[in-house]
Amino acid sequence: MNTILRKSILGIAGLTVAGGLAAGPLNHDTSTPTRDPAVTTTQAAAKLDTATLIPHGVQGAQSHIDLNDEQTANVKAIIAATKKAGMDERAAVVSIATALQESKLENLGHLGDRNDHDSQGLFQQRPSSGWGTVEQITDPEYSTTAFLKGLKQVDGWQDMPLTKAAQAVQVSAYPDHYAQWEQQAADLVAQHWNS
Repeated sequence: MNTILRKSILGIAGLTVAGGLAAGPLNHDTSTPTRDPAVTTTQAAAKLDTATLIPHGVQGAQSHIDLNDEQTANVKAIIAATKKAGMDERAAVVSIATALQESKLENLGHLGDRNDHDSQGLFQQRPSSGWGTVEQITDPEYSTTAFLKGLKQVDGWQDMPLTKAAQAVQVSAYPDHYAQWEQQAADLVAQHWNS
């Protein structure tokens, strides 16, 4: 065989093999894809309209806490009570942000010297202020329903920034503190509303 022809054939074969090796692994990924929890949460949030969850955008610096099983169960209880009351996702965001500020989503009993008067439960409601009995206000469904009843009585709450809507119901000594929980509350509603 002609030396020039043989070198050409071997050269072409070499390029083909080298090209196949170089392109093969790039085009044929056999690794198992992993799920990124942040992507899953973002995808869940995309299913709900951001304009519904945070219509005014967040106000100020945002806080965030990691939730344990009890706190997550309380989030689900707030969402269930909101749905049962016939209210929308925004009402759930306001409720969860309020409970995050008041109790960090923990169903608190009487805290002794650390208690604010007789405040208890997720929303730190007071029996002496007519929110219900201790047994009632430490029941997540009851306390959420009571909060939502108060929210419904606030004219135009749907058009208010979260902190103003929450403050109109809670009458807190620190009215602007509710705003810091809006993003986490919206994320929790996006994650659990349809679960």
